[in-house]
Amino acid sequence: MADDYYKERKLKEALFYFHSLQRRGGKFQRFSKGAQDTITDKIPTTVHRAITTAIRQMIELSLTSSKYIYPIQVDPKWSFEQREKEVRKVINRYKTTARAEGAGTGAGGILLGMADFPLLLSIKMKCLFDIGRIYGFDVTAFSERVFLLQIFSATFSSGETRVKLWEELRHWNQLTGSIEDVNWRVLQQEYRDHIDLIKMIQLLPGVGAFVGAIINGKFLEQLGTAAMHAFRIRMLT
Repeated sequence: MADDYYKERKLKEALFYFHSLQRRGGKFQRFSKGAQDTITDKIPTTVHRAITTAIRQMIELSLTSSKYIYPIQVDPKWSFEQREKEVRKVINRYKTTARAEGAGTGAGGILLGMADFPLLLSIKMKCLFDIGRIYGFDVTAFSERVFLLQIFSATFSSGETRVKLWEELRHWNQLTGSIEDVNWRVLQQEYRDHIDLIKMIQLLPGVGAFVGAIINGKFLEQLGTAAMHAFRIRMLT
């Protein structure tokens, strides 16, 4: 009974989170998005193609490689509430890792600051893999990895793209995930738009370490929260 009450409460939280995404962004968010779109339109297609290919290769590695699967203790007898307690522990652990990585690369100037991009992406994907396993899903299955990628995409997108991706997550049990359905250019552009303005600050001398630690932790918190809501909606509806 206690677990049923917990599930009911958490499903309501997840649906509230989903509906909150329907709201339009603030004026600053819409302005910055418009400014970035204007700049993006001036970048040659060949550059977009190169960036898209680079991000696709990094993410496809997470979808096809076993390097992100770590031995963690998952008891199939855990209640849903216990699973979520373990998920929060994982999120906090990866937040600590991301903060340390952000502080280290932020203090190292532009070259190390640029290295933060693939390193942080790797930490995010590892976190998603662990979360999926704790909720009881076989993350070695390709379809489950596509689900994790969908969570990643929805977390770091904005506006209509975010709403569309979350609508698909909400009805994932009726869908068949396929990597061919991923719009790589939209994914990489949305991800870059989400982190570009903040990550530029990380490259500034004197404040890079502090900013890198703070924002990397926030990115992991944001991703972990989104993942928990996505699994709640998938498992409890």
